[in-house]
Amino acid sequence: MNKETDFHLSGQLGREFKTITAMIDLYCEKHHQINTVKFQRCADCEQFRNYVKQRLDRCPYGENKPSCKQCPIHCYKPQQKVHSQTIMRYSGPKMIIKHPIMAIKHLIHDKRAIPERNKEILSNYQKKKRY
Repeated sequence: MNKETDFHLSGQLGREFKTITAMIDLYCEKHHQINTVKFQRCADCEQFRNYVKQRLDRCPYGENKPSCKQCPIHCYKPQQKVHSQTIMRYSGPKMIIKHPIMAIKHLIHDKRAIPERNKEILSNYQKKKRY
């Protein structure tokens, strides 16, 4: 267990993390798990998943987080952003078949307006530090 990634994301952040995890799993299963009987996420995909979890935890919008595609603040490093786009390009169309409810919720969330950013909104990480 890693102290950096052993925490729970709740609400919208938790739902978004579950969605990206499902996308990572679809991508990893097709690109990294060739000729294996039982699926197990590879080290690179697990590392990326942990990176995503930390970025979601520290999102300055907190629970009001817009979708990453619509967000004016770019949290991901350039290399990680490209990796995320590659995973989403591959997994996005397959999500409708494998995880239809999750995919529809993600598409609806993607169409929402970007909320106002103010100093009173705390990230999940800042909330944990306060308590």
